[in-house]
Amino acid sequence: MSYKEVYQSWQDNPEAFWMDAAKAIDWDSAPSKALFDKGDNLYEWFADAKVNTCWNAVDRHVENGRGEQTAIIYDSPITHTKREISYVELRNRVASLAGALRAKGVEKGDRVIIYMPMIPEALEAMLACARLGAIHSVVFGGFAANELAVRIDDCEPKAIIAASCGLEPGRVVHYKPLLDGAIELAEHKPDFCVIFQREQEVAELVEGRDVNWHGFQYGVEPAECVPVEGNHPAYILYTSGTTGQPKGVVRHTAGQLVALNWTMKNIYNVDPGDVFWAASDVGWVVGHSYICYGPLIHGNTTIVFEGKPVGTPDAGTFWRVIEEHKVKSFFTAPTAFRAVKREDPTGEFVKKYDLSCLDQVFLAGERADPDTIVWAQEQLRKPIIDHWWQTELGFPGVCNPVGIELLPVKLGSPSVPLPGYDMKILDDAGNELPAGELGAIVTPLPLPPGTFPTLWKAEERFKSSYLSNFPGYYETGDAGMIDEDGYLYIMARTDDVINVAGHRLSTGAMEEVLAGHPDVAECAVIGVADSLKGQMPMGFLCLNAGCDRAHTDVVKEVVALVREKIGPVAAFKLATVVDRLPKTRSGKILRATMVSIADGKEYKMPATIDDPAILDEIKLALQGLGYAHD
Repeated sequence: MSYKEVYQSWQDNPEAFWMDAAKAIDWDSAPSKALFDKGDNLYEWFADAKVNTCWNAVDRHVENGRGEQTAIIYDSPITHTKREISYVELRNRVASLAGALRAKGVEKGDRVIIYMPMIPEALEAMLACARLGAIHSVVFGGFAANELAVRIDDCEPKAIIAASCGLEPGRVVHYKPLLDGAIELAEHKPDFCVIFQREQEVAELVEGRDVNWHGFQYGVEPAECVPVEGNHPAYILYTSGTTGQPKGVVRHTAGQLVALNWTMKNIYNVDPGDVFWAASDVGWVVGHSYICYGPLIHGNTTIVFEGKPVGTPDAGTFWRVIEEHKVKSFFTAPTAFRAVKREDPTGEFVKKYDLSCLDQVFLAGERADPDTIVWAQEQLRKPIIDHWWQTELGFPGVCNPVGIELLPVKLGSPSVPLPGYDMKILDDAGNELPAGELGAIVTPLPLPPGTFPTLWKAEERFKSSYLSNFPGYYETGDAGMIDEDGYLYIMARTDDVINVAGHRLSTGAMEEVLAGHPDVAECAVIGVADSLKGQMPMGFLCLNAGCDRAHTDVVKEVVALVREKIGPVAAFKLATVVDRLPKTRSGKILRATMVSIADGKEYKMPATIDDPAILDEIKLALQGLGYAHD
């Protein structure tokens, strides 16, 4: 079937479409129907089914004779470690851990926080919770104590599973003192903590509370899979809220199983047994959906990679992993490719490796600027597929559906809506805009299975944040446009659409122009307050490694480029060169924080920031342009 036929079949009968997709899942008790309307724009999927995620991700592959297939490849250039875990070994390890947790009192519905680096044990902890019907909440390893404490108080875990440390190039990140500090700060106290001791740092255990990962599993009966209701929460994943209070995105069990399994072939174009690699972290939604659950549910081999795109040891790390482990489909963030491109603009490292196993590359997490895609196309000579989704959605909403049909690639667009989504562009009053006009991106309710049904203990906040501005629609918070062929262009967060003397302009469109300059490796554009025009665009440029041109010359050239490509209406005159941009650990540029600094407003240090010191560098750059007054 073509994309149009598949999409039409969903539009004609969503109920039948998702019930058909559900046949690929092992049910303890099959659902009587797909959609359950709870009223008041609240929906659940496969709610009356009984099912277990761990069974579908691990045990059934063993039962079906594929136990010897590799489930997880661990590749850590930081520790110079590689190992493989088969499905049968993974089942035994997870069943043992689940049994030990059960012996300590963890049951269906209990919450467990997981605070771990990129090691296979992080996936084992997630799967052990799923085996028992416990609800896990993975918090990015190394998160600050006060931020971890907020999450402890919100989800009230019975237990916390943590590692003694995480590793960054050249340094050890001490997890245990952060964990101890968080528990001290939190009002809620966990019953116990499980500590996985890494050889790089052995943490001191608190007597009576902390147990050793290996020690507490001895002599314990392995746990069987506990069937749970289809609408039972599989996990809570906190995403940064604009109020500073994190939002606990809830993922229901059955919808996630059906949706993720469907995407592995239809989007990512892999068959069971193929190697799939998402170069992300378990602290992010990509890690949940496409390092842990999606590949394993579908019977793929997944890669747990503890390293960086550059510096562990060089800009060829991605290509080495792909060649060595025969990766068929690779998923990373545009920011990772920009880092590689900056270090290796002519692709010298790419030429050293045999990438014949690789069929396609997917980019998501930050807007993929056309310049980065063109660079990747030229170096890799593979389809480079930009696609769009969010923590709230759990899987792609807009993508070129490679496993169904590779559609023409349009630079700057993540392509077309997938089944479950019918993207519209609305103005502030909720009127649908014609092709080519910039507005708010929404999709009609109900959202498809696998998306979030609510926020943890915050239903009213869920409604006010996502459903109230445009009744009957889910508001994505992104701004963009749709062309005559139905391709979506995501230009900015709604907050990043700036108003220059009455003209609504996309900062993303300006970034596209800046990124096209041959010396620019990476860039960001923000809107700063201006007494005359309301807002003025300001550009930040990171230059390619080895570029020794005068910064003033590059700035003059990009200003001229924006004038040529977008026009004088953009009023683009302010730009500066910086060494690096402030980002979250998943690679998102912290534009809103930069705006607050420029406008002299108070701001909260983002919990997910990769390196807080960068904000001081940005402040200095802004002061050089006459902004960021204290």
